Amino acid sequence: MLTLPSLSDKTVAIIGGGPAGLMAAELISQSGAKVNVYDAMPSIGRKFLIAGKGGLNITHSDPYDLFLTRYGSRSTYIKPMLDRFDAEALKAWVHELGIQTFIGSSGRIFPSEMKAAPLLRGWLHRLRQSGVTFHVRHQWLGWHETDSQVLRFMSPQGIREVKADAVVLALGGGSWPQLGSTGAWTSLLTHRGVQIIPLVPSNCGFDVSWSEHFRDRFAGQPLKSVIASFNGFQQQGDCMITTTGIEGSLIYALSAPLRDEIALSRTATLTLDLAPGNSIETLISKFSQPRGKQSMANHLRKRLGFDGVKAGLLREIVPAEDFNEPIKLCSAIKALPIKLTATRPIAEAISSAGGVSFDAIDEHLMLRALPGVFCAGEMLDWEAPTGGYLLAACFASGRVAGGGVLKWLDSQTI
Repeated sequence: MLTLPSLSDKTVAIIGGGPAGLMAAELISQSGAKVNVYDAMPSIGRKFLIAGKGGLNITHSDPYDLFLTRYGSRSTYIKPMLDRFDAEALKAWVHELGIQTFIGSSGRIFPSEMKAAPLLRGWLHRLRQSGVTFHVRHQWLGWHETDSQVLRFMSPQGIREVKADAVVLALGGGSWPQLGSTGAWTSLLTHRGVQIIPLVPSNCGFDVSWSEHFRDRFAGQPLKSVIASFNGFQQQGDCMITTTGIEGSLIYALSAPLRDEIALSRTATLTLDLAPGNSIETLISKFSQPRGKQSMANHLRKRLGFDGVKAGLLREIVPAEDFNEPIKLCSAIKALPIKLTATRPIAEAISSAGGVSFDAIDEHLMLRALPGVFCAGEMLDWEAPTGGYLLAACFASGRVAGGGVLKWLDSQTI
């Protein structure tokens, strides 16, 4: 257990009132330090609340080794954080707030009420009791030109300058800017010599050049129970046809490699298996039965169970003449190529990749170029699929940053 020094004469500024910032605030406040949380929005935790609107994925029940793989090439950097605050520790922490959890059929871990609001209310109450002070509608403008300990904010009363002995930046990435994650901090840190990897969309949708007929008829309709594949990545689930292309949890799971391929080659081809559980031989046998006077649409529906958006997608992609060739048509059903032409804008994405390079921070998440300034959460250069992995790393990084602040402040008193 971490032994906390007494730092009652120290003041710490947390900039960003999301899970990472609040977790850092909680740990630091236990030392007796004065903790002030600043957020640009009118209330704390807005993105956290919206993210949990349809069911808050606190974390995931994956075995630890599998859990770590969800962070891809950044798993090496995320592992030390999760080693200190893993899924079990996070669940125990939620329980301490009086919120029970359960494991859903997908393996995701949810609070018993499914929503973020009860958890956030309990958490903010506990933070206030521990002495944390919140300042909303405070947009961070950077540092004073001549004093690096002085932070500048635009507040309802105008420019406000605040002095702090240590700072935790937990400003989010570039997604959902209407909730505060604008990415505006990148220029402020770049100006101070911090290496920033450009922000790009993650867990995002993609553009597809649908025909006007297909777009008008099927945009907004779900494509259920399909397998998506790309370059060795494969996952089964549901997605959604949109006016501009395709999105949804299944697509988000493959968004990182698809995005990187588009950046490299300008397009990426996603492959969909529209009939999981049916072999191509079974499909050919069913579809090869005599059609008689039935229309092709009825034949597809009766023999293969294909109608609506799946049938429409076949019509959109497969040449008309191939519908008379069972082998060609059924091959397409098992491996339908969808050409993706671009990612959707970062503002529409669930999360973002890029941010503060791990080369720019030490093991305590302190910026090498700015001693006493720590970073946590989505503003670091990592990404993960939805399903609890994003929040888990945000909580863990906040915990590590908070611990780093305590070590830093303690070292400054010697």
